Amino acid sequence: MDKKIIIISSAVLLVGLIVTGYFYWSAVKKPQEPENLLQELASTTQQIAQKATQGALPSLGTSPMENKPDLNPVDKANPIKDIKINPFD
Repeated sequence: MDKKIIIISSAVLLVGLIVTGYFYWSAVKKPQEPENLLQELASTTQQIAQKATQGALPSLGTSPMENKPDLNPVDKANPIKDIKINPFD
């Protein structure tokens, strides 16, 4: 019975020390300086921009909708829409 109490109490003490050490380490750990964060952000942004400009698709140079077909039926509904008569002439 005494061995079980000693083993259980030492296990609880060990877990308590581990938890206390973790919280102490996380509280003491200093955050990065703002300048370091800005430099890291700038370098990351440059890397992303370089990767974005090196895409797998080639640039087309022209718009794909430049030679689109005329599919609007409203344009064909009124055959005399281009005739303009000014009654005051």
